[in-house]
Amino acid sequence: MIQLIDDSRPIYVQIAERIENDIIEGGLPEESQVPSTNQFAAFYQINPATAGKGVNLLVDQGILYKKRGVGMFVASGALEKLMEKRREQFFEQYIKTMLHEAEKIGITADQLNEMIQKGANKR
Repeated sequence: MIQLIDDSRPIYVQIAERIENDIIEGGLPEESQVPSTNQFAAFYQINPATAGKGVNLLVDQGILYKKRGVGMFVASGALEKLMEKRREQFFEQYIKTMLHEAEKIGITADQLNEMIQKGANKR
């Protein structure tokens, strides 16, 4: 099997995230057709049902929609929905954790801002 991102997470979730990333990065514009579940299954050497589960996860979220007899397409507004979802995840996973750790070790908001600016300037 071709390695996906991470063996510790369900493959269907990784398929959904790869589609999301393609949308965010512009590889799949809104109203463009998404590869079929059979194409995903062949490419990643996985069961088509697993690929379908990842695609259907995005259908349930309103990111993709089905055109009967034609295939799956990226919904209008999908990019903005995904950007908002990722911003919320970023806040939950990184910002809250950073703030909690900073508070625990006595870093003030001003010091934290300085560190962020210093990091941004080194890029």
